[in-house]
Amino acid sequence: MTQFDEQYKKVLWEVMNKGTEIYSKRQDCYTKALAGVVFHLDQGFPLLTLRKIPIKLFVAEQIWFLMGEKDPEVFLSKFTRIWHDFLDEDGKVSTAYGYRWRKHFDKDQIKALIDLLTEDPSSRHGVVVGWDPNDDIRTMGEKKKNVPCPYTFTVNIIANKLHLHLIIRSNDLILGCPHDIAGFALLQRILAAKLGVGTGKLTVSVSNAHVYDNHYQAAWEIMERENNHPPITLEGQKDWFDRAEKGDEQLAKEIIEKLESQYNPMPPIKGLKIVL
Repeated sequence: MTQFDEQYKKVLWEVMNKGTEIYSKRQDCYTKALAGVVFHLDQGFPLLTLRKIPIKLFVAEQIWFLMGEKDPEVFLSKFTRIWHDFLDEDGKVSTAYGYRWRKHFDKDQIKALIDLLTEDPSSRHGVVVGWDPNDDIRTMGEKKKNVPCPYTFTVNIIANKLHLHLIIRSNDLILGCPHDIAGFALLQRILAAKLGVGTGKLTVSVSNAHVYDNHYQAAWEIMERENNHPPITLEGQKDWFDRAEKGDEQLAKEIIEKLESQYNPMPPIKGLKIVL
């Protein structure tokens, strides 16, 4: 199995066998949850092969993030409508990660990150934040459609490789986790290519890793699966960042094609429904 598949199965086993079952009042369901789960990924592109993952979703999403957009009708809807559940009354997503990274705090954090590491590759200040305490800390009874789950990441260049450490406050292991890890692995490669360095380790720390009760059976099924899928590779190209900023649809298609040409996953698990 691939490195990610092995770690993913181990995390599922830990959650399902050692996790605590918790009732979520907001969502009216139960989860099995575990605190402080960490993935260390440095071999191949971490795309889950134990079940089929829709590649175009996370590829288009990351390009949309780098555009700094909060309107999913701009670029994103041509590939997926996964953010439309979180639309505000104005038809925008105020908590869209890319908008938070590039515009929300009146500072383009992504540009600042690239400028910083171009000038000083040894810097340890390469931090990007998507969490806004003024908007995202809710009082009892207050409802909000969405707050960032992957809320901050740090980038370091060590041994001429770009290492990315992502922190996720809450992660649905069945649907959210494989999508988020693949997406940020792509972002890591886009940033590394822009900075002219190699791709290093992707570390993902999950504060609350959980499986929803309507996904319990899927978790057990995935844990029983095994395959011999070869490692998937993806190297970023120097122009990917600039093309992503412009919302280049051809870029999305090129990346999707590169990944799909290597991807031979096990069958999808039908009937999986997202819990909002």
